[in-house]
Amino acid sequence: MEVQAITRNVRMSAQKMREVVRQIQGMNALQAVAILGAVPRKAAKVVQKTLKSAIANAENNNNLKPESLVVREAVAGQARSLKRFVPKARGSAGPIRKRSCHVKIVVSDL
Repeated sequence: MEVQAITRNVRMSAQKMREVVRQIQGMNALQAVAILGAVPRKAAKVVQKTLKSAIANAENNNNLKPESLVVREAVAGQARSLKRFVPKARGSAGPIRKRSCHVKIVVSDL
């Protein structure tokens, strides 16, 4: 049985988020939560929160044991970008993209 949790529109680029998400793929879910607690990045906090939500979904909605859960899939996808402009020399404008992403974590029992 597979259970998922999705966090949408996180104000961080998907590229930065993917670096953290790749570390937990295929791991035991409770072990992944412990590892994310030790990672000193902003992305780790968001991924840990999403993973805890997926574990809670599995436990409460499908009566699965947290000890038997494995992170089957962990993906950080691109969301919409806020487009801003900053003044540049000679009256021109330079674009700024404030990127955001979606985090999707799927856990399943063995």
